Amino acid sequence: MKKPKKEVTIYDIAEKLGLATSTISRALKDHHSIGKKTTEKVKRTAEEMGFRPNIMAASLRNKKTRTIGVLIPRINRPFMASLVSGIEGALQKQGYNVIIIQSNDSYENEVEMMKVLYNNRVSGVICSVAMETQENDHFQQFLENGVPIIFVDRTPKDIACTHITIDNYAAGYEATEHLIEQGCKRIAHFSGSKFRMVYSERERGYIDALKDHGLKVDADLIIPFKTLSYEEAETITSDLLDSKNPPDGIFASNDTTAVAAIQVAKKKNVKIPQDLAVIGFNNDPISKIVDPALSTIDHPAFKMGETAAEKILNQLQTKVKSDLKEFTVLNTKLIIRESSKRK
Repeated sequence: MKKPKKEVTIYDIAEKLGLATSTISRALKDHHSIGKKTTEKVKRTAEEMGFRPNIMAASLRNKKTRTIGVLIPRINRPFMASLVSGIEGALQKQGYNVIIIQSNDSYENEVEMMKVLYNNRVSGVICSVAMETQENDHFQQFLENGVPIIFVDRTPKDIACTHITIDNYAAGYEATEHLIEQGCKRIAHFSGSKFRMVYSERERGYIDALKDHGLKVDADLIIPFKTLSYEEAETITSDLLDSKNPPDGIFASNDTTAVAAIQVAKKKNVKIPQDLAVIGFNNDPISKIVDPALSTIDHPAFKMGETAAEKILNQLQTKVKSDLKEFTVLNTKLIIRESSKRK
């Protein structure tokens, strides 16, 4: 069996060049006390020898990793992918590394993943909370030790730090009002966990829009989902459309479940939007591809990610207190397409 190649150290470079290890170390860091020619020679030799800096060792000495942990519910959702893209792009420009972990909407996974990030001495955390999460103790060790946390989209209610959200109430009201204006009288709502403010606020907007327009609020038409998955929506939509008094409109809390509703309705020969008008949430790419194209609420996921990165960088670079409660609310936009356009 071939032996692994020995790792090149600054001692090896120092021996080859006949210089002190302190000179090698400073030259590799572009220290002003080392001349330009020496710095260039050291860097060139290091590259030729295959030297790799030990980032972890340096991090432990400095107690700084220049690494940000990003904990999200599910990486395979287009919204989350755009969010992460916004975070990663902004942080990498400033020389930070990003560790991306998913909780799969599990509270237990979220607790374990936060332990992993803490033990890896991350400089900060950007988090979108799991659907199951009700307790927040696993975040406290970061705040108590001055490690900033930025919550995005799904944010907990009672933690004093930075929260980046949209006005979910206004968006839910606008989506429901649009369906009412298109002539819908019996509107179902696909909701998420009541423990997540994003979904409870969208539901509150939905209810108030019905009341303000003189329509009955039917508890049977407010359906909480466990994960807001395509499969869940298929079963629920099928049951709704087979019921004695099916809805004539659906406001879904994400585009995935709205698209599933459209596909199920088409299989049952229910006409979209004439018999069933549908609106989703997020403006995922699939909303433009599905036939008919899906009306939706445009959720600025990429901008939300960029904003989260800017906020955490500001806290790290200016040493501001990270335990102050601050809310940044980004704008949404109603996008009307064929799935709801009756008039």
